[in-house]
Amino acid sequence: MSKKTWVIKLGGAVLNTENAAKALFDVLNEQTNDEFVIVHGGGVLVDTWLKGAGFASAKHQGLRISPAEQMPYIVGALAGCANKQLMAQAIRTGHKPVGLSLFEAGVSATQKLKALCLVGKCTSNDDSIVNDLLKLGRLPIVSSIGFDEQGLWYNVNADEAAAAIAGNLNAELIFMTDVEAVLDANKQPLHQLDTKHIDTLITDGVIVGGMEVKVKTSLDAAQHLRRGVYISSWQKPENLIALLEGKHVGTKITP
Repeated sequence: MSKKTWVIKLGGAVLNTENAAKALFDVLNEQTNDEFVIVHGGGVLVDTWLKGAGFASAKHQGLRISPAEQMPYIVGALAGCANKQLMAQAIRTGHKPVGLSLFEAGVSATQKLKALCLVGKCTSNDDSIVNDLLKLGRLPIVSSIGFDEQGLWYNVNADEAAAAIAGNLNAELIFMTDVEAVLDANKQPLHQLDTKHIDTLITDGVIVGGMEVKVKTSLDAAQHLRRGVYISSWQKPENLIALLEGKHVGTKITP
């Protein structure tokens, strides 16, 4: 059986729930036929670090405004603390993780919008070490910190980062977030969404903020990968088991 490669994006909130990441890594241990790349956020941790340093956090269209003076704290929280916390949980479950930034994972960054300061958008490069690590049986754990060709660092939305890496690897893509699925106006889960449905829900103000970014990114990835992309909850490890077995859990985004 040929190995399937999965990119799994973990919301940073998974770090705030004891043993949540460990439970997910336990699931991956059981999937011996497949290869995995973890991409993670860490927004709650960034908020805590910025507040402790006396900075106010601000967002624009669901993305964190990232001024240069805040970047050492954002980079430290994401590429440092959050990344190493996940590595620790992976090691506990018998994996051999390698912590990476987007640069090593074959993704370059450039400024997204001047209003967002050092928030980056993804561009692929041909210089990824991910496949080499997978061949060695290692588990890449990638933070969403990116660099441009001049070495300037950027805070990249982790959903967009995961989509870019999945595109590089032609991999299956799962977003493990803190909600069971995308919800409709009545807070009921939506099992499937396509372009038209997504546009309507955004126009009607049902999908907003961070979820709008996630859904748009999922749709872009689904169009690029030419396959469905899933949004589900990290709070239930059985959801991940089901998705890896090809079952429909959470919300499936299709072009």
